[in-house]
Amino acid sequence: MSTADGTAVSTDRSPRIAPAGTRPKVVNRTVFVGSAAIILAVALSAIIAPVRAEETIGVAVGWISDGFGWYYFLVAAVFLVFVILVGVSRMGRVRLGPEQSKPQFNLFTWAAMLFAAGIGTDLMFYSVAEPASQYYFPPAGQGESVEAARQAVVWTLFHYGIIGWAMYALMGMALAYFAYRRNMPLSIRSVLHPLFGDRVWGKLGDAVDIAAVIGTIFGLATTLGIGVEMLNRGLFELWGVPEGTGAQLGLLVLAVVIATLSVVSGVARGLRRLSELNVVLAIVLIVWVLVAGKTPFLLNGLVMNLGDYVSRLPGMTLDTYAFEAPTEWMGWWTLFFWAWWVAWAPFVGLFLARISRGRTIRQFVVGTLTIPFAFVLLWVSVFGNSALDLMRNGGAAGAAFGENAVNDPASGIYALLEQFPAAPLTIGIAVLTGLLFYVTSADSGALVLSNFTSRLHRAGDDGPAWLRVFWAAATGLLTMGMLLAGGITTLQSGTIIMGLPFSFVMVAVMLGLYKVLRTEGHKTDTLRTSLPASLSDRTHSDGVAGHSWKLRLQRMLSFPSPAQSRRFVEYVCRPALTEVVAELTKQDATASVAESGQVAGVPCLTLTVEHGDDEPFTYRLFPVEAPTPVFASGRPVGEDYYVRIEVHLTEGTQGYDVTGYTTEQLIADVLDQYERHLIYLQSVRQASGDGATEPVLVPARQDGHGTGPLPGDS
Repeated sequence: MSTADGTAVSTDRSPRIAPAGTRPKVVNRTVFVGSAAIILAVALSAIIAPVRAEETIGVAVGWISDGFGWYYFLVAAVFLVFVILVGVSRMGRVRLGPEQSKPQFNLFTWAAMLFAAGIGTDLMFYSVAEPASQYYFPPAGQGESVEAARQAVVWTLFHYGIIGWAMYALMGMALAYFAYRRNMPLSIRSVLHPLFGDRVWGKLGDAVDIAAVIGTIFGLATTLGIGVEMLNRGLFELWGVPEGTGAQLGLLVLAVVIATLSVVSGVARGLRRLSELNVVLAIVLIVWVLVAGKTPFLLNGLVMNLGDYVSRLPGMTLDTYAFEAPTEWMGWWTLFFWAWWVAWAPFVGLFLARISRGRTIRQFVVGTLTIPFAFVLLWVSVFGNSALDLMRNGGAAGAAFGENAVNDPASGIYALLEQFPAAPLTIGIAVLTGLLFYVTSADSGALVLSNFTSRLHRAGDDGPAWLRVFWAAATGLLTMGMLLAGGITTLQSGTIIMGLPFSFVMVAVMLGLYKVLRTEGHKTDTLRTSLPASLSDRTHSDGVAGHSWKLRLQRMLSFPSPAQSRRFVEYVCRPALTEVVAELTKQDATASVAESGQVAGVPCLTLTVEHGDDEPFTYRLFPVEAPTPVFASGRPVGEDYYVRIEVHLTEGTQGYDVTGYTTEQLIADVLDQYERHLIYLQSVRQASGDGATEPVLVPARQDGHGTGPLPGDS
């Protein structure tokens, strides 16, 4: 939609957008002050009174584990089923952006960025520590058995598998859909608009954003806390750097500085390059352990782990151990991981949305559920099975290794790498890989938190640089406070607590996305079943049927220059749209036509018809530059491109060119699309119970364009 002066604005009910280049980066004071106050209060209280903070957090975690354990299991399963069903349904063809949009990043870069942002040093931390723990202390059955060894890696895959990535996919596709398909701000409150209406732009939306910020920063702090301990241990192994608060504080400061430099440089440069390097180094470590270790055994284990994971996933997903009741095990493992994924969901979801514009929902779902999991499968299986083999067949040294991996998880991966040749080199690569995981998590986290606490008017905007620096520092402060108040255990407990409120928001996000995708389905049905009433009019210009095919052929082989297209817009398109608006206005409809930018000097014209609280009708004639075919008749010398005038509706291009239409033909096309829009609005009202449940009979048109309602008819 455009204003009378030609300024492009959004057609939704969200706050209106200022012209490009004039949008100020405004901080949302309510969200920023509210979330910052809570986070700083928690961090400072943990630093000042660590023992009391640890006790309070422990009590809260016990209450949540006892009362909401079943809930975490249930919603995790529901999220997974919902995402898969959306991906395989016809809605999977919907593009996260206008129909003409293309992905910004290639497949490798996209996969590297989504993986590096979603997984941090914790994967290196738990890939050895969790299999060792599950082998000695499984939730059911005898520890140190063959079955316990077989299940140990599967439990790790379960906690890092597609259930968690389904949570990311849910948030990512919801945010991307509303931002790029519906032209709404890239924020969680936009996703809730179908459920709560314009209230999301007020206090309700502020509360949602505060919950997202708090959950995100606690999930991020947990990852950074794990990274600090693991990197500190790695530096001790390499250069004897003492382990303790001083070294960990230095690592946190280093992360804040590097993250600040990277995040200010932008997604396309800083984070993209770090993510690609990150994945390459991780692959080097996997290949080295696979080749230098027991290769046949590890490959057999990889295939077995995948089969066990696929076959046991349904049962594990909903197994709450009601009879065994291993409450402590559930709190330490599954509940913690589900809360951790929930806490990271707004952060990673928003980041995935930023890098996924132009992909279809099906591509997004398949990529998000499979690409990172394939990497996780390789990493966890190779490192986990190597550790289990050492524990089972390494005698006293293997038993000591396993005990150390359970009691000192940060040392697990380094102790394993020491069993292979070139240990100092591989440990150095592991430290660097962990550092890059660590920095990319802090990097993307600061960017996303700044966006959550800003009023952004379009999806490509980011929060101001100083706000990113603030959140990088606040995350470091919170991480240090939690480490002082009990270390990793307290960070895990804090994540369980802070993830619970946002899990309710995620349920609302799922319902909002379902509602709007259902509406999208009605629009698809409308476009498929409502035949254009004036199809024949598009090929006639003089009313003489014998000339229609000649004129049509002439138009098909015409490739106008920018000057010719500009004349066509001025002498055919503008008068046609103006005439339609004038007639709509006579019928008491709210309609306008405006110019909204130019392409190669050719104006873009937009006709808008408002329908109160319902979705407005937008018909845009958008100039598009395209290469001129070599077979073009009358091809001007030196003209290697031409300008076609494409029809765009709310969801983007309709894929056809109206260049060469007469005024009457163009008016007929506008009415065809408008009629489809009216049918679509009626179908939405019927589906929601707001409109008539029986077909509405309308009189035949008297304007020569078939049957159907005239503009202004009720």
